[in-house]
Amino acid sequence: MGTPKRETGKAKQKDAGQARETAAEPSALEANFIQNIINEDFKTNKYNGRVHTRFPPEPNGYLHIGHAKSICLNFGLAARNGGLCNLRFDDTNPAREEVEYVDSIKEDVRWLGFDWGDRMFYASDYFDRLYDFAVELIKKGKAYVCDLSAEEIKEYRGTLTEPGKESPYRNRSVEENLDLFERMKNGEFPDGKRVLRAKIDMSSPNLNMRDPVIYRILRATHHRTGDKWLIYPMYDYAHPVSDSLEGITHSICTLEFEDHRPLYDWFLDTLGIYRSQQIEFARLNLTYTVMSKRKLRMLVEEGIVSGWDDPRMPTISGLRRRGYTPEAIRDFCERIGVAKSNSIVDIAMLEHCIRDDLNLRVPRVMAVLRPLKLIIDNYPEGQVEELEAEYNPENPALGSRKLPFTRELYIEQEDFCENPPKKYFRLSPGQEVRLKNAYIIRCQGLVKDEKTGEVLEVHCSYDPETRSGSAASSRKVKGTLHWVSASHAVPAEVRLYEHLFLKENPDEEKDFKSCLNPDSLTRLTSCLLERSLAGAEPGSRFQFLRNGYFCVDTVDSTKSRLVFNRIVPLKDTWAKIQKANK
Repeated sequence: MGTPKRETGKAKQKDAGQARETAAEPSALEANFIQNIINEDFKTNKYNGRVHTRFPPEPNGYLHIGHAKSICLNFGLAARNGGLCNLRFDDTNPAREEVEYVDSIKEDVRWLGFDWGDRMFYASDYFDRLYDFAVELIKKGKAYVCDLSAEEIKEYRGTLTEPGKESPYRNRSVEENLDLFERMKNGEFPDGKRVLRAKIDMSSPNLNMRDPVIYRILRATHHRTGDKWLIYPMYDYAHPVSDSLEGITHSICTLEFEDHRPLYDWFLDTLGIYRSQQIEFARLNLTYTVMSKRKLRMLVEEGIVSGWDDPRMPTISGLRRRGYTPEAIRDFCERIGVAKSNSIVDIAMLEHCIRDDLNLRVPRVMAVLRPLKLIIDNYPEGQVEELEAEYNPENPALGSRKLPFTRELYIEQEDFCENPPKKYFRLSPGQEVRLKNAYIIRCQGLVKDEKTGEVLEVHCSYDPETRSGSAASSRKVKGTLHWVSASHAVPAEVRLYEHLFLKENPDEEKDFKSCLNPDSLTRLTSCLLERSLAGAEPGSRFQFLRNGYFCVDTVDSTKSRLVFNRIVPLKDTWAKIQKANK
């Protein structure tokens, strides 16, 4: 192995042995086949004790939960082995790239808890070097300018069972190829007229080795280089050379690049430059979700979702807006591990991770999503009683607050039934329930709309001897309801999110949009919250008792208009699956 030709940052890697001694405690991500490869490389001193990875996103869309797995893996492996990880933007296709995407990617990586230090690079940093290396390939007789159209190149390529045919332009002289390639660079030919191809083997069983295109003519303004370049390198060429220039030791890719690895090695070996090692792992697939950036962009551009940060999207920005925490996502990535074969992960596991993270961390409060007025007839009019209530009994450090209790309250519509079925333990005529942190009440009657029959008010009596926490409050009833004071309630809009797709694997459908869930978003605009939530800050999270975990929306919520997103319901199907399997 040679020495990397580029210094990749001011920070120096510590002695590998010392660094590994001080690394973080082992985790599920550490116990994987890639770490085993790194361990073997340490034994053989393959890279002089170095570990240097990179995360190389294309700035043509927002990152999603699958990218989070790659981020955690690349940065995590570097950290645990005393190494470095670069952030490098693969900006080789200016037609689809925007500064907005660059900024969003940096924000997402930082939010997940990772830092690239001074090692942020772009493939466009190397455009001059990439061009020079392409000239070198031509001089070596390993690249040629081809005039075939894209359709003809595909036709000549052959199939998995039939070898390809050589291009009629394959045997141009080195001098002619150098002249044509320079003229391509200078803009003498229209887009698509000519390409530069590597000269490898048109009969190779690996289609990627059948003279792949490495440069194409593309007139598009680049977000960093402007109109300087009229030709742009292909990913399969730019990727290995960029890795080499940065001194990357372990170039970790997803499985779809496994067949590209011989080409990766061919470029580095043919050019005689530092050789990084490409290693492939299985990408993340989630049930009820699509991970294709092309499909996600389609959802955005067709207005099916409100944007890349729509809380129904699997993008990191969408999960962040919905209320997910970086800790929960990192935990999820560790739990799923790193595999060599593709599989699909139940989204219930991701939801379990956020519940597990928030359970002890957030206040538990009362919010009535579909209000029904409840009047306690024997409670003094105008009286306000301040009841003490803990924020989270499992975490006393969160403290407590005062709940105003008054004659008129609101409860959930579903917590009252005029003609209840068997084993209905909520409120019904003649039935007793406890109001959370307050008193036991008994339903004495109701008021209905004469035309529709809708229940408008429920009238009750209360037992003043049953106040929660008092010495005389030991009388038990089977049902406990949450509530808010009518005169102190805080109005809010609450958005209930479900899976965006009805099928477990939308990618299996001929048209993935055919299984979109029409009920993926329900807006409740007349919700009432307890007083303590007045002025809740955007991004703050709570458990609404019996309703789930919620987050104040960071885009639409204001001081005068609270908007909450449901992160997940309380029901944890993954925990039940795990318990059943024990």
